[in-house]
Amino acid sequence: MRIVIAGGHGQIAQRLERLLAARGDEVSGIVRRPEQAEALRANGAEPVVLDLESASVDQVAGAFAGADAVVFAAGAGPGSGVARKHTVDHAAAVLCADAAERAGVRRYLVVSSMGADTPPPPGTDPVFAEYLKAKGAADAEVRARTALEWTILRPGRLTDDPGTGTVALAEHTGRGEVTRDDVAAVLAALLDAPGTAGRTLELIGGGTPVERAVAAVSG
Repeated sequence: MRIVIAGGHGQIAQRLERLLAARGDEVSGIVRRPEQAEALRANGAEPVVLDLESASVDQVAGAFAGADAVVFAAGAGPGSGVARKHTVDHAAAVLCADAAERAGVRRYLVVSSMGADTPPPPGTDPVFAEYLKAKGAADAEVRARTALEWTILRPGRLTDDPGTGTVALAEHTGRGEVTRDDVAAVLAALLDAPGTAGRTLELIGGGTPVERAVAAVSG
């Protein structure tokens, strides 16, 4: 399987690259800066230097050509302002959906965020509130794509603890934490689970092995 990961230098993306390369998949990762390329090569992924905030649909479609699946794992990241939440977390996700359609890639996985569909509670940091709005807007546009076999994954609060290999995965899990290792493992399993197309799934730590959890939400 050939998989392209948008936001290939992100923390979840790099974990996913290592998992996919280890199981024999062909992996490419889109990165914004040339100096990020070597980290991807070390993960077993081929870097593609492309700025998703300025690239055209045709340029991104060219990077997706021949892929079996695209994973959108890009994000403006901590420390970025409100504007980049909308240019990356929203607009780039839609751009990649457009490009996947143009390239003929049907499988499209999106790393979103828990809480993206609900108004932020009072007292939420304004920048984080905009991040959730941007994610929610992107998810809504992806859900409207009939040409894509999309799955939207909404992890809870991310941690860098070692992965447990066990999770809770459902349309509604309730709030909780989940390790980035386990998010990457679930994404890898979702790529092999076409029955999850058309599903928006929340993910937190739990007691069900990843493969069994993914099988349980597959159509």
